[in-house]
Amino acid sequence: MAENDRLNDNSRENHANEETPLAEAEEAKEELPEPSDEVSTLRQCLEEEQTKAAEYLDGWQRARAELANARKRWERESTQTYASALTDSVSRLLPVVDDFDRAVQTLPEDLNGLTWIEGILLIYRKLQTVLDQQGVVPIKAEAGTPFDPVYHEAITHEPHDTYRAGTIIDEFQKGYRLDDRVVRPALVWVSSGPPPAEAENSEATEKQ
Repeated sequence: MAENDRLNDNSRENHANEETPLAEAEEAKEELPEPSDEVSTLRQCLEEEQTKAAEYLDGWQRARAELANARKRWERESTQTYASALTDSVSRLLPVVDDFDRAVQTLPEDLNGLTWIEGILLIYRKLQTVLDQQGVVPIKAEAGTPFDPVYHEAITHEPHDTYRAGTIIDEFQKGYRLDDRVVRPALVWVSSGPPPAEAENSEATEKQ
């Protein structure tokens, strides 16, 4: 009997020992403090700063893109300004080049080889070299070349028995271009086709 009482006491003691940690855990849980206003304030401040950082980043990216666009626009405008200034300078030199061309083409043979003539021709070649270095080249306008209003300017249209309509008969004044820019169009005579009589004969021959 005494033995049974002792076993019961031990059982109750073990059960009590098992409940003690659970009770302590519950009490500790109840004693945990609720989130304070300070923590909520810190969280709100963090969210606000994150929003500001995102806005600053977006503004910085926009400013960077605008700066890049402004730089490209400035480079494009600078290139166009330089090209326009160079084109204007070249156009002012072309009458001098024309004079040299005419002088060389009409140079009497008995003057060839004279020192002062050679000096003039040297200046002429240097002028041509400078134009070549700047990208200034003559516009093609030989006889038989198709007329192109972008590069040619017709001073007259004439019937011709050799060149078909719309082709160049002869060049009156050289034209020049600077890269893709026309500095001065070539002045040319343009064929309007065979003379009327020849045109009628040609049509009759084709019908036969």
